[in-house]
Amino acid sequence: MDWTTLSMYVARAIALLTAIPFHEMAHAWASDRLGDPTAKRCGRLSMNPLRHFDPLGALCMILVGFGWAKPVPVAAVHNFRHPRRDMALSAAAGPAANLLLAYVWMICYKIVYYFGYAPESLLWQFAVGVLLTMIQVNITLAVFNLLPVPPLDGSRIFNLLLPARWYFRIMKYERYIMLGLFVFLFFGFLDRPLSFLFGKAIMLFDWGTRYIDMLYLLLHS
Repeated sequence: MDWTTLSMYVARAIALLTAIPFHEMAHAWASDRLGDPTAKRCGRLSMNPLRHFDPLGALCMILVGFGWAKPVPVAAVHNFRHPRRDMALSAAAGPAANLLLAYVWMICYKIVYYFGYAPESLLWQFAVGVLLTMIQVNITLAVFNLLPVPPLDGSRIFNLLLPARWYFRIMKYERYIMLGLFVFLFFGFLDRPLSFLFGKAIMLFDWGTRYIDMLYLLLHS
C-alpha cells in the first residue's frame, strides 16, 4: 500500500472519529432538549466514538464512503410533547451538526491552504488531505441521512408531510426499504443525484467562506 492510499484511509478514519459521534450526539442533545432523556441516560450524549459506532457501518464508511452508526434510542410517544414534530427536529439535528462541522472544516482548510502553503511538506499535504476528507465525510453523512428513506433521518423529517397512517404503514417495511437502498447504492443508481447534492453543498460552503479568499488576496496584493 503506497503513501497516498494509506493517508486516504487514515484521513477517513480521523474524519469518522469526529463526524459520526457529533452526528449522533446532536440527536441525543436535541432529544434531551425536547423532553426525552432516553439517549442521555444511555450515554449517547457523548463524543466518545465507542458509544456510537457500529463496527460494520464504520468499516463500510471507511471503504466505500457510506455507512451508519448505532441508532439513538428515542421514546417519542412517551416523552415528546409533539411527537411527530419533535421527532423530526431530533432527526434534523444530526445532519445539521454535520453541515456545521463541514463549514468549520472548510474554514480550517482554507486557512491552512492559503496561509500555510507548503506543497513540498508531507505534513502540509497530510493536513490538507485530512481537512478535505473531513469536509467530504460530513457533507456525505448529511446528504445521505437526509434522504427520505426509512430508517434515515430524512424519513423522520418527511413524516411531517404525511398522514400518520401512511407513515406507520411505510415503517412496517423499513428493513426491506433499507435493503433496497443499499442495493441502489451498490449498483450506483444513486451516484448521480448524491454527487449533484454533494457538489451543490461544496459550492455553498465555498461561497460561504469567500471572506477567507478575499482576506488572502488583500494581504498579498
